[in-house]
Amino acid sequence: MAEEDALIRAVAIARGYIASRADRPVWPTTTLSELRTALGGTMPDAPIDPVDVISALACAAEPGLVTTTGPRYFGFVTGGALPATIAAEWLTTAWDQSAGLYVLSPAAAVIEEIAGAWLLDLLGLPASASVGFVTGCHMANFTALAAARHELLRRVGWDVEANGLQGAPMLHVVVGDDVHVSVLGALRLLGVGSRQVIRAGADDQGRMQPEALAAALGNLAGPVIVCAQAGNVNTGAIDPLNAIADVTGRHNAWLHVDGAFGLWASASARLRPLIRGVERADSWATDAHKWLNVPYDSGLVFVANQAAHRAAMSLNAAYLVRSADEPREAMDWVPESSRRARGFAVYAALRSLGRSGLEEMLDRCCRLARHFAARLSAEPPIRILNDVVLNQVLVRVQPSTGGDADALTRDALRRVQDERICWLGGTRWHGMEAMRISVSNWSTTERDVDRSADSIVRAVRGGSAF
Repeated sequence: MAEEDALIRAVAIARGYIASRADRPVWPTTTLSELRTALGGTMPDAPIDPVDVISALACAAEPGLVTTTGPRYFGFVTGGALPATIAAEWLTTAWDQSAGLYVLSPAAAVIEEIAGAWLLDLLGLPASASVGFVTGCHMANFTALAAARHELLRRVGWDVEANGLQGAPMLHVVVGDDVHVSVLGALRLLGVGSRQVIRAGADDQGRMQPEALAAALGNLAGPVIVCAQAGNVNTGAIDPLNAIADVTGRHNAWLHVDGAFGLWASASARLRPLIRGVERADSWATDAHKWLNVPYDSGLVFVANQAAHRAAMSLNAAYLVRSADEPREAMDWVPESSRRARGFAVYAALRSLGRSGLEEMLDRCCRLARHFAARLSAEPPIRILNDVVLNQVLVRVQPSTGGDADALTRDALRRVQDERICWLGGTRWHGMEAMRISVSNWSTTERDVDRSADSIVRAVRGGSAF
């Protein structure tokens, strides 16, 4: 059958790619123009055999692939894809299950129910919290903050789902100075513009300061959301959540934690003290496609107040017939109705790693990040800008003899990316250019870090820093 032949061809291509990940260049050599030529052209007039389609697609796309699943990709806090999760994703696609309603896929619904309970336990969150499987942390933040908006406005007598926001009581939102842009994007979608967001001061690592938060809240009246952070995208720093929860509690504010990758620290005994107090929040957001190493796209939202979560998200219609035994309906907890059954891959990751495997992976990534920092800081022009508390390392070229450190850092980054042994992104931290390293991949080894550190040192020495 053509369908089976196409699957066989796809498996062969995928296996070849997976086998190449350890040694292939991380960044592609092809150009935008070449990719457009290889993939473009007019739409075919007649059908083409599926095997030929897959072969041609792979041949044309392969030169433009970034090896994000490989062990030396350190950009954008991007995890890899555990073997069990790749296989689960293939099955998910072959099964083509819509995960909106139990009646559409009982298996998908129960998988989410079970995986959700495991996640709450792993992350130290209330067992009674609700769980939603979304595209990523941006939509997880959106969902959690929609629940917060519902509940806070309900408390002052306003039904936002029925009445909208026109004429609603003012909703205040306080964030740290180094809030991630996805939180601001989620708030904008919820009707809270960036100019309405109040910023509380942060320390040199990006951690919101409780005293600054207290000062901000002292000037506010009415419903308030406080957005804390577990894992600053540049430094990895985690806000002092216990102290922040004390402050928000005194003001009856809703506390949300954006934990895109840092929330996973709860699953490690060594890292758990960094995130003490996280269970006191009202809602949480994280990504599975970051530190859990599940394929894209996979985000998770948790809300302590199930009623608020469901009220903000659920829909009803004549054709949405609920089952008699009232199973969990996934569309009650997320913005989407028709969506991919993301629970299968999350379930496969948790089963394949187990508690000890997940903890070992998290601790290993942090240990390798510290090794990265130690190797690089031994090179005199290189300065590590952050305290390496999780898996993030901020690198800057700053010679003691002076010179334009921003330009030297950008030049070194370009040289690293041109060599293609590893890939790390550029960033600005407190007005300074820096290179950002995120060790998030399950397959990264100390040898990968050493090869990458050598590449960065060569790039620095090859510039004008000496």
